[in-house]
Amino acid sequence: MIGDIVPAGVAVADSFGDLPDARLFPEEEAGVRSAIDRRRREYATVRHLARQAMKDLGIPAVAVLSGARREPLWPSGVVGSMTHCAGYRAAALSFDAHHASIGIDAEPHAPLPEGLLTKVAHSDEVPHLAQLTAARPEVHWDRLLFSAKEAVYKAWYPLARRWLGFQEARLAFDPASDGFTAELRQIGPVVAGVPLSRMAGRWHVRGGLVVAAVTVSQALGEPGAAARGR
Repeated sequence: MIGDIVPAGVAVADSFGDLPDARLFPEEEAGVRSAIDRRRREYATVRHLARQAMKDLGIPAVAVLSGARREPLWPSGVVGSMTHCAGYRAAALSFDAHHASIGIDAEPHAPLPEGLLTKVAHSDEVPHLAQLTAARPEVHWDRLLFSAKEAVYKAWYPLARRWLGFQEARLAFDPASDGFTAELRQIGPVVAGVPLSRMAGRWHVRGGLVVAAVTVSQALGEPGAAARGR
């Protein structure tokens, strides 16, 4: 699924459940030493998928450790993102010569728990979600908003190294293209020659899942490239 919404040059590996042959590298064991079995299996599976993506890029498989905010730490010259939810795991990687950052997220395609939307949505986004719901009621737009903002944050943090709250990214969805844009309320680092203030992504709904992906290109003017604030 993630492979359908990322650009060429991004290596994706995914599965719709845990893989029985997934194994952790010794360095990764500390991350799940006290975890329950379910958590351990999904942790191992998503790293197994990341190593499949590394193989597709033609680089050696290495351990995927976690940083201070649980972000994955990739080999030098590589950017990427991982996600897992009930029934789906995925990893997406690329070379930093092509993409400055990647963020992916998967969620069950169901309404958000009661009360969560007010924490996720900016007041400017509420009318937009209502319009989308009226036009496409089969899509749980509140859950899609959450997933897309998770993808935005995953692409933002490795570049900016600072927090970006849910309401600091204002999203607009285009149902015709399955795309979205995110206007950032913080000015990010310089990418492709300009301060990062906008991101672009794509989304997909299928089989009880919603997925979102953001890629930040290294080339100004390409889809997902950094854009100047308005």
